[in-house]
Amino acid sequence: MLMTDKVLRWERAWFPPAIMGVVSLVFLIIYYLDPSVLSGVSCFVMFLCLADYLVPILAPRIFGSNKWTTEQQQRFHEICSNLVKTRRRAVGWWKRLFTLKEEKPKMYFMTMIISLAAVAWVGQQVHNLLLTYLIVTFLLLLPGLNQHGIISKYIGMAKREINKLLKQKEKKNE
Repeated sequence: MLMTDKVLRWERAWFPPAIMGVVSLVFLIIYYLDPSVLSGVSCFVMFLCLADYLVPILAPRIFGSNKWTTEQQQRFHEICSNLVKTRRRAVGWWKRLFTLKEEKPKMYFMTMIISLAAVAWVGQQVHNLLLTYLIVTFLLLLPGLNQHGIISKYIGMAKREINKLLKQKEKKNE
């Protein structure tokens, strides 16, 4: 788990290209083999079972079982805390959505219809495998993007541009 965290947070410069390469290779194999849904799910579950069997056997040999330090324990605790915080945020968004449904049903209805129509349109325009590839790649790169401040940088830029547009609109209305 600690090694995965290091890779996802880009502690070395070659981690992002490695993530992209592995994800691209997996999706290239899926594209080439073109399995049915049932075959794809079956192979994925077989891979999980294989990992479940081999990781406990190979991990102590690769990483060493007696090298656990207090620093690693602290980092493991931070990872678990971040996972819990992420889950709480997701549940919070889910609860806000249902609060909106109860308090403003028309707003909820319009928001859901427009959002789902946009998602359906994107799904119709973009091939499923490409869309899945882009989503998986983004989700795997997201922790590193956050760690290195790239997301906050571009969100800040977007906020400044939106504020400029709003100020220009206010000046036009005056």
